[in-house]
Amino acid sequence: MPSQTFLNLKPEKQARIYAALLTEFSAYPLAKAQVARIVKEAQIARGAFYKYFADLNDAYQTLWRRSLHQIHSQEELAGQLAQTPTDYTNQVRQFLTTGAQQGLRELLRLHYSTNEAYLGLAAVPTMGPRFNAQTWAVMTLTHQAMKECLMEPDREGAILTRLEQALTALMGGQVHVSGD
Repeated sequence: MPSQTFLNLKPEKQARIYAALLTEFSAYPLAKAQVARIVKEAQIARGAFYKYFADLNDAYQTLWRRSLHQIHSQEELAGQLAQTPTDYTNQVRQFLTTGAQQGLRELLRLHYSTNEAYLGLAAVPTMGPRFNAQTWAVMTLTHQAMKECLMEPDREGAILTRLEQALTALMGGQVHVSGD
């Protein structure tokens, strides 16, 4: 969590710091990120960085939460889940498109390829028992498809087609799912 000092900064200065964080964490995995590059780009003192964030992990997690909030639709943020396989597939497509449009694709790719495991988040269940089995399965499939699309963008169409087929089968439709 960023400090109250950071939250009290003028929006322009916050934006400059967020931009520097995005540049750093889109170019380097968290384990190789450097405060020195961030403060140079953000044009702030090193001491100020540590007034705003406890450490690099805190800065990263602050950027990560902000980025996810920017990418997810207002409906998703309000807890309104999609209803059909096509809706879910379109949400994944929209997530990827919005992430790319906002310059977040590399941040997302590095998060899922490296930083998630580095932070120990990969083993942490994030959906818990609050969802029924079908909803849990749908969410697991959609998140996995999103990760695969980020790792192999040239296969995005095939991955999303397979996702929609799997969701149709899971949600009660009869779709023949064939291998790639």
